[in-house]
Amino acid sequence: MSLSLPVSADLAWWLTAWLRGNEPTDHLLDAFGDRGHVVAGLEDGDGGMLDLLLLLRRNGDAAAGLALPREGDPVGLAGPRELNDAALEAGEAVIVGALGLVPEDDGEVITWHAHRADRRQLVDVGEADRSLRAALLAAAGDLAALDVARWRPEVADQLMNLHHTPRLDAPAGTPARCVDLAARGLQARAIVDLALEDDGGALSSYEVEARRGLLQPLEQAGRRAVVAACSAEVWPG
Repeated sequence: MSLSLPVSADLAWWLTAWLRGNEPTDHLLDAFGDRGHVVAGLEDGDGGMLDLLLLLRRNGDAAAGLALPREGDPVGLAGPRELNDAALEAGEAVIVGALGLVPEDDGEVITWHAHRADRRQLVDVGEADRSLRAALLAAAGDLAALDVARWRPEVADQLMNLHHTPRLDAPAGTPARCVDLAARGLQARAIVDLALEDDGGALSSYEVEARRGLLQPLEQAGRRAVVAACSAEVWPG
């Protein structure tokens, strides 16, 4: 169970803060200084984080966003196929204007592979928030009917403790509403991960499939919430 943001979400937040003048370059570089970062496929060849920032400044980009695609649900992506395939394999990507950045983590260095990105459309923060709240309510009722407390007591504890969301450190200028939404989206995804760790106390294959079917809308709503919260193009004005 993970209650931390994907690295692409962190980068999207920080790039937006830097592009909008809310955070200086040194702060951004310090935020990603614990690991080596290489940006592959830039116009002038491979480079580092500073080379990426210079490119974004030349391009006149104003904000960055997040994609968290899954098979059959490429949320945050609009193409082209090369970007979609790479982001789907990685499970995440950063979108900045016409540039897509897909991370590859080898345990020591994170390589950001640059791809062309098409213009995308996302649900706004308000819609993502409402969908997440509705999905949480529906999942709580449905999982109670399946006696979640018996086969996964920690899931029941999470559902009863929704007001205690993970604390996220966001760069300056990130709306508090978006930080909160990202935390609740992570929490929803963690509930799903816990519930699907194994088949628990399922009595039949039908119950297993029913459980997965009930949790799929919550997982999707959680991902869409994190994407909206980390994509400045749909932030409230």
